[in-house]
Amino acid sequence: MASQRGESLPTLKKRRKGLDKSHYLYIAVIAAVILGALVGLMFPEVGKSLKPLGDGFISLIKMMIGPVIFCTIVLGIGSIAKAATVGKVGGLALGYFMIMSTFALAIGLVVGNMIHPGEGLKLTPYDPAKPAALDPTAAFLLGIIPGSIPVLPTLLAAILVGFALQKMGPQGTPILKAIGHAQALVFRVLIMVMWLAPVGAFGAIAAVVGATGFQAIVSMLTLMIAFYVTCALFIVVILGGLLKVVTGFNIFKLMKYLGREYLLIFSTSSSEAALPRLIAKMEHLGVSKPVVGVTVPTGYSFNLDGTAIYLTMASLFVANAMGTPLDLGSQVSLLIFMIIASKGAAGVTGAGLATLAAGLQAHRPELLGGVGIIVGIDRFMSEARALTNFTGNAVATVLVGTWVKEIDTVQVEKVLNGTAPFDEQTMIAGHDVPETTERQEKETDRVPANA
Repeated sequence: MASQRGESLPTLKKRRKGLDKSHYLYIAVIAAVILGALVGLMFPEVGKSLKPLGDGFISLIKMMIGPVIFCTIVLGIGSIAKAATVGKVGGLALGYFMIMSTFALAIGLVVGNMIHPGEGLKLTPYDPAKPAALDPTAAFLLGIIPGSIPVLPTLLAAILVGFALQKMGPQGTPILKAIGHAQALVFRVLIMVMWLAPVGAFGAIAAVVGATGFQAIVSMLTLMIAFYVTCALFIVVILGGLLKVVTGFNIFKLMKYLGREYLLIFSTSSSEAALPRLIAKMEHLGVSKPVVGVTVPTGYSFNLDGTAIYLTMASLFVANAMGTPLDLGSQVSLLIFMIIASKGAAGVTGAGLATLAAGLQAHRPELLGGVGIIVGIDRFMSEARALTNFTGNAVATVLVGTWVKEIDTVQVEKVLNGTAPFDEQTMIAGHDVPETTERQEKETDRVPANA
């Protein structure tokens, strides 16, 4: 980490870009989606025969659900304990994060019920009890993939273990660190699985388009457009309105100030890539270092507004596409599950997809086959998720600073009006790159977060 001090920002960004292989995956997924749609339209029967490719990929995701949920929930509860010990700042930040993420999940449900994404597709799930319908080779390969661990018992066990480790105090620290290492291993396997996303997306999209024709493409476009519009309105109306009422500052000026970070996020589909810059810029904006040091890192795990909207809208899309829409009771219980399961799962590509699959498996296991459709368009929605998450954390930092009276409003006015510009040359020299980012640089095949 020390070797990174003093490097110019362009040099550091260039070095990171050279190590980042996620762009290849991104391009491969886009190509797979286009090719799958063409195969499905031009050769419907061939497209439908490719369904085992999507089923196999979803089975691999199912295999990872239990370990991902267990590790992230245990470590998430540990993070809550750590933030709560900071006092007033940590308590305010956590309270705000819980309220806003719950609100974002609810907005996703409201919009999803208004537009009914995926309605009319009426896809049929793969039935493992009927292997005769499959080619023997395909059946053999699908049979190799292990079954999934039950989600709700895993969630309960993780919650109990997390709070038990809190009660253990310092004695629980080694166990918590061991679970942290286990999470790194689990996420490494998940990343390996995600490199098969182009294959899964190709098979799933080809099968869906082959079975339903152009309607599938229209349904996927509807979901993507609705998601982007919802995220934009959430930022401008909800976050912007809250920022204006509490502080009097303008959301558009704040977004202009963070313009370079938005470009970085858009190019990597990862809000984590801009974490050190957000810390530096929030301090330059006039928020005190202690507030920034608690709010920003905690928000990256607990304040995932864009991911929350995505999870609920995607769940409704899958349910409608499978011809079994969720009733109000199932939607509320799904919302509660997502509130818990989404905490601490940020930082790795596929964690959001695993959380979505976990929610569906816990409530309606027969809907898991529809997740294959989401795989094809997930990457197209990743930028909106990351930008919304990032903006939500920037706004949260300003709000918490205002509530605890640890913000220089005169400096904020100067910065937002452009009279006190941010010094790009001293950003790296004055701020360490967080450990998570440093670790990503060392792992040359690491895929940045979709969050």
